[in-house]
Amino acid sequence: MSELPGIVIAGASGRMGQMLIQTVMASDKVRLAGALERPGHDWVGQDVGIAMGGTTLGVVVSDDVLETMSQAQAVIDFTAPEATLALNKIAAQARAAHIIGTTGMTEAQIEQLEPASRHCTIVRAGNMSLGVNLLVQLTKQVAAALDEDFDIEVIEAHHHHKVDAPSGTALMLGEAAAEGRGVDLNAVKDAARDGITGARTRGHIGFSNIRGGDIVGEHDVLFAGQGERIVLRHMATDRALFAKGALKATLWALDQRPGAYDMLDVLGLRK
Repeated sequence: MSELPGIVIAGASGRMGQMLIQTVMASDKVRLAGALERPGHDWVGQDVGIAMGGTTLGVVVSDDVLETMSQAQAVIDFTAPEATLALNKIAAQARAAHIIGTTGMTEAQIEQLEPASRHCTIVRAGNMSLGVNLLVQLTKQVAAALDEDFDIEVIEAHHHHKVDAPSGTALMLGEAAAEGRGVDLNAVKDAARDGITGARTRGHIGFSNIRGGDIVGEHDVLFAGQGERIVLRHMATDRALFAKGALKATLWALDQRPGAYDMLDVLGLRK
C-alpha cells in the first residue's frame, strides 16, 4: 500500500468534487483514498473514474462515511452546511484533517465545528485561492485607512447554479472591511435591497449579488467617496485554482496540531 496520505473527497459528483478528484489524482504527494456521496445517489457503488466518464481509478463511491474515513488522513469537503457538520463529527473521531470549502454556513453552524477542532485539524475558508486571500488583507487595510465618508459595497458574481448569497468569499471580504473599521459586520450589513429602501446608512457595508451563466467567481470591493472611487477586484476564470488551494491547505493541515484554521494561516498571511 502507498505511504502517501489518503484523501477522501466528499460530494464526489459535484462540479468541485470532480475537480478535487482530478487534482488529487494528479498529485504525487497524496492519494485518493475515498469518494463520498449521499445515500441513494446514482454514483454510489460505482468506480468514481467510470462515474466521471473516464477510466477506472480503483476507488468506489460510497455512502458509508465512517468506513471511508477510517482509511484516510484527510477529507476535502465542498458540500452543504448540514452535510459538513455531520462529516465534521466523523473526521474528529477518525482524527482526520477536515478541509472545508462549504459556503452558506451560519454563525451558529460554524460554532458547532469547535468541539471537533479539539481532536482534528480543521481548515475552513469561504475561498481557498491565494489571490482572494490577498484581496481580503488589502480590503482590511484600505477599510482601516478610509473613514465612513467612503461607502463600502461588496459586489460578487457567480454561475446560475450557485444556491447561496452573498457568497462565502463576499462575506469574507465584508468581514475584512468591518474588521478594518473596527465594527461588527452583523451590525452594519446591508444586503438584498429591494423597493423603496431609503438613503444608504452612513458606515454600512453593502452586498450586491449577480447570478448568471457559467461565471466562476468575480468579486469587487468598492470604496465610493465624493469625487473618487477605489475598486479592489479578483476574477477567477478556472475553478481548478480552488481545488489547488484546497490541496495546499490539506498538505499544510497534515502537519498541524488539532485546531481551527483558515487560509490566512495556510498561506502565512495572518498577522
